[in-house]
Amino acid sequence: MSSVAVLTQESFNEHRSGLLPEQVKAAVAGSSGVEEEDSLPTYKDAFPPLPEKPLPEGVQETGNAWTSKLKPLKSSIITQVFHVPLEERKYKDINQFGEGDQAKVCLDIMHKTGAHLELSMAKDQGLSIMVSGKHDAVMKARKEIVSRLQTQASATVAIPKEHHRFVIGKNGEKLQELELKTATKIQIPRPEDPSNLIKISGTKEGLEKAKHEILLISAEQDKRAVERINIEKVYHPFLTGAYSKLVGELMQETGARINVPPPSVNKTEIVITGEKEQVALALAKIKKIYEEKKNATTIAVEVKKSQHKYVIGPKGNTLQEILDRTGVSVEIPPLDSSSETVILRGEPDRLGQALTEVYAKANSYTVSSVSAPSWLHRFIIGKKGQNLAKITQQMPKVHIEFTEGEDKITLEGPTKDVQIVQGQIQEIVTDLVSRMDYTEISVDPKFHRHLIGKSGANINRIKELHKVSVRIPPDHEKSNLIRIEGDPQGVQEAKKELLELASRMENERTKDMIIEQRFHRAIIGQKGEKIKEVRDKFPEVIINFPDPAQKSDIVQLRGPRTEVEKCAKFMQKVVAEMVENSFSVSVPIFKQFHKNIIGKGGANIKKIREETNTKIDLPAENSNSEMIVITGKKANCEAAKTRILAIQKELANITEMEVSIPSKLHNSLIGSKGRFVRSIMEECGGVHIHFPTEGSGIDAVTIRGPAEEVEKAKKQLLSLAEEKQTKSHTVELRAKPEYHKFLIGKGGANIRKVRDSTGARIIFPTAEDKDQELITVIGTEEAVVEAQKELEALIKSLDNVVEDSMIVDPKHHRFFVARRGQVLRDIADEYGGVIVSFPRTGSQSDKVTLKGAKDCVEAAKKRMLELIDDLDAQVTMECVITQKFHRSIMGPKGSRIQQITKDHNVQIKFPDREDQQAPSADAPVQENGEANGEVKEPVDPLAPKKCDVIVLSGRKERCEAAVEALKALVPLTIAVEVPFELHRYIIGQKGSGIRKMMDEFEVDVRFPQSGAADPNLVTVTGRPEQVDEAIDHLLNLEEEYLADVVENEAKMAYMKPSGSTASSMDEPRGPSKGFVVREAPWTTGSAPAPDMSSSEDFPSFGAPVAAARSSPWGPKRF
Repeated sequence: MSSVAVLTQESFNEHRSGLLPEQVKAAVAGSSGVEEEDSLPTYKDAFPPLPEKPLPEGVQETGNAWTSKLKPLKSSIITQVFHVPLEERKYKDINQFGEGDQAKVCLDIMHKTGAHLELSMAKDQGLSIMVSGKHDAVMKARKEIVSRLQTQASATVAIPKEHHRFVIGKNGEKLQELELKTATKIQIPRPEDPSNLIKISGTKEGLEKAKHEILLISAEQDKRAVERINIEKVYHPFLTGAYSKLVGELMQETGARINVPPPSVNKTEIVITGEKEQVALALAKIKKIYEEKKNATTIAVEVKKSQHKYVIGPKGNTLQEILDRTGVSVEIPPLDSSSETVILRGEPDRLGQALTEVYAKANSYTVSSVSAPSWLHRFIIGKKGQNLAKITQQMPKVHIEFTEGEDKITLEGPTKDVQIVQGQIQEIVTDLVSRMDYTEISVDPKFHRHLIGKSGANINRIKELHKVSVRIPPDHEKSNLIRIEGDPQGVQEAKKELLELASRMENERTKDMIIEQRFHRAIIGQKGEKIKEVRDKFPEVIINFPDPAQKSDIVQLRGPRTEVEKCAKFMQKVVAEMVENSFSVSVPIFKQFHKNIIGKGGANIKKIREETNTKIDLPAENSNSEMIVITGKKANCEAAKTRILAIQKELANITEMEVSIPSKLHNSLIGSKGRFVRSIMEECGGVHIHFPTEGSGIDAVTIRGPAEEVEKAKKQLLSLAEEKQTKSHTVELRAKPEYHKFLIGKGGANIRKVRDSTGARIIFPTAEDKDQELITVIGTEEAVVEAQKELEALIKSLDNVVEDSMIVDPKHHRFFVARRGQVLRDIADEYGGVIVSFPRTGSQSDKVTLKGAKDCVEAAKKRMLELIDDLDAQVTMECVITQKFHRSIMGPKGSRIQQITKDHNVQIKFPDREDQQAPSADAPVQENGEANGEVKEPVDPLAPKKCDVIVLSGRKERCEAAVEALKALVPLTIAVEVPFELHRYIIGQKGSGIRKMMDEFEVDVRFPQSGAADPNLVTVTGRPEQVDEAIDHLLNLEEEYLADVVENEAKMAYMKPSGSTASSMDEPRGPSKGFVVREAPWTTGSAPAPDMSSSEDFPSFGAPVAAARSSPWGPKRF
């Protein structure tokens, strides 16, 4: 009895624990039956061995599962060697072999053809070229080699003009083949050219081959001949014979090709081609037949035109049949001719028989008709022609024709068959007339599409229900008649239902409601759930909303009059509620307090939204807007606004003041697009000034902001109001936009000087204004005139362009022109567009040229000297921060570093990332610091790594401040204990929960991996204040989940457990046998079974393999 091995982890463990193979065999054998063993596969069947090595010649290989189906493959790569003699070489410079033009040509040939070329020089200085590749590529490469590396000769060969086409071949294939075969270029004159000379160019050897091949083709054609003979068309049937048998026999007998034009082609010329002797023999035979039949007797008979087709038969078979039986040719006039004369031509003694057959064929078919109302035709035909198919299968020779609009059916075919079919159809017609009916009703065409319904729903239902056919005329017919056909009772019921539908539609009303498009989406609801509720409430009313692209406010209601009115009232009520809830108010809140309005984890804003039942939208974090928009009912919006303002007031020294200014002056104080009031708000530290709604008649203007700034804004507003009320005067000036910054001055110093000296207000355009050159001056007439003079003088001086120069040490040039000249662009923006030109890179000049308005040039020079002074005082400082924190310090897109650079006016350079790759295993071991004979200095273990050092450059005090700012950004890592079973709840589905938390608090949260020493330990990394907030949030989540668990356990105590399911789930399953094979190596020998957990017995792919040892699995191949 054969042994059985069970490949399971249990059996391997038994081997490893010291059991003898015999003991294992006995244990397994005892648990298996004989029948089960026989059905198991053997080890060799399950794991066929791979062939070890090629067998010696003459020894036949034994078949196995791996080799039985393998077939030898033939290589598609060929190699040919071409030789170019010295005298025929194009490039003869021996010194340049392997380079120069010859090498370039070879590379080009390889690129073009895909073949591989190898050049070598023979002793006779000839060139040997070995070409490898696919056959086509090698042939193409050979042609290119001959034409480009070998000197070309040319020759001509003369052959008859009519033979040229045989050299060219079909679609030029023969010519291409010749050119490839001989590696030559062959030029054949065009058909219109009278010349018969063919020009060949190529090597001498190629020329000879090509000439030989062309002359061979011509010689072959010389042996052939062509004869043309004109014989009257009426005698062609005698030459071809019935079914073209005679002409076929002639061609077989003579070997010539005979082309007789078909009956449909009105040509008399017969063409004979072939060898000269064959053509002559065929021609003689054709002439002999013609001479015999030339004097044949003819008779003419009259046959009805309608019967000619029966004499001809399908594809002319009847004519061929008569010719075959009698040897008489029957000539039928063409279809377009009105003649009814049929001519019979042949031997006198055969004409009688042929005439009898002609009349028999003509009279063998008859045409008849059956009366049937046209509306019944489709019922006679049946669904997909089923009824008619039964008749035509029995009588395939009968042709049945239905003509639309005619009350008859035409039958055509053999007389007996037609009579049988006529009787069958007559029976069907009689039956249908007795049990079928039709009626017509009149319905206004405008209701037709409603009767049909969406995708034909209504009309299809009526057809199925009443088993009738309903024909509704298409729109273009503009007919109001609807035809109903079918069972008499069904027709009457369908008629009644259609008339009821039409009557209902006549009483139907269509109403258009004007609803602002902005409410359409809200009425429809997400995924249409809200409009579905309305439609369910008013099922008889059809509600149509306009396409969003049309931007229309019209919503159409259609249905019974009363229902439409009820639906319209309901919709108006819904819209009124939406209008009431869509009141909107904007609250200006200082940007720095937005995060406090939101609160920790959005707690504050969520609470305000829920308690006031409003929608509150805050501007994006990167937006400059300070407006918080509140939407909802008016009273609720006001309550939310009050609460938001209260939060701001608590956080800062924010004061609110009301100033009484006559309402008629409000518009003039606000200015065009808010220019005047915006200039006051900007000047007074960003206070918020709120004017009452236009037309309200309220005089109170609200100013909100820091106390000092509010007082300042109040004075300016009252001053401006007084000017407007008494003798306000406005003047507009124009200046190039690049001058505006210079006119305003640093921190508004220049413009403040003009304002203080004249008392006038000067307003510059904002980025949103269309006219960027317009400057507005407002105030008393005297103040405005004086300010205008001062400004015009300044602008005039700016228009006075001068050129000046200054000395800048070349070592500082790079600072000014770096980053695509960013420093110079900033100077130009700040100082009226001054153009600063530095000498070209590489020149030793230290002269820098400035061009622009005189004052601007002077100011720019002063600023550049300040920058140079900073550069001279510049120091370089190092800040050591572990590389892993660099990314966090930089912030998104480097925003944090950019801010530090801007705030402290320093330059910051981060080190390159350290190469994390492990040193190569093949690198030689270094001893005592030696490498390649050089002695390296020992590395100081206390010295910081290069990858951790951030370099700052700038003034010493600024660099020190920047270092402190950088260190403040170093993230902190804190570990917090969170029960392991809660981790998955915190992480959320596909990580959504933890991702949201990390984004909200700008921290990195890491959960322990499986097998960690402390599975509850969660690490939070980020800036200290954000880490604290994130940990608080984590602990809050923990409390919430634990509270939920307690609550669920309390509920479960009162719930009855499902006993059957629980017991079935806990039921232990029997041990798995695994994959079982017979005659395994470890059961037949002394070697133990392979260890499944051993990396040596089951190595991983790509892992290093231990030294080989003998194994029951055979030799390892890795």
